[in-house]
Amino acid sequence: MIIKGKVHKFSDDINTDDIIAAKYLVSTDAQELGKHCMETINPTFSQAVGPGDIIVAGNNFGCGSSREHAPLAIKGCGVSAVIAKSFAAIFFRNAINIGLPFLESADVDKINEGDVVEIDLATGVINNLTQSKQFKTQAFPEFLQQIVECGGLINYIKRGAHV
Repeated sequence: MIIKGKVHKFSDDINTDDIIAAKYLVSTDAQELGKHCMETINPTFSQAVGPGDIIVAGNNFGCGSSREHAPLAIKGCGVSAVIAKSFAAIFFRNAINIGLPFLESADVDKINEGDVVEIDLATGVINNLTQSKQFKTQAFPEFLQQIVECGGLINYIKRGAHV
């Protein structure tokens, strides 16, 4: 699976309240949540994101409470993947559940806001097309790629993709 998009860069310790403020947790609609994604950090973020864009962040992305709303808001605003130095364990699990791919990479500091990157989930290769640089990280496991392609864990199970 290949993902290509423009980078939106964030720092370390982006928590679930930064991703989607608690006042919006009354909804589980991804598009509605997406309208408010990252607004406490960058009020114009959701308007700046194009379909398929990619979030790049530092350490401990998705820390905080265990709300599935956070990856849902990211996906709902059009982001197709997240690359970070590290992820909070609960975000990792919730992202898989809703079909949002993510990769850990020590090279995120070499990727700039606005760069266009292409991610090959099967090989773990991240091509920075803007800078003509390539980074290697761990491949996204095949079964997780299948969950993403199905749109999340529930759809994966409904389709019998696990059989």
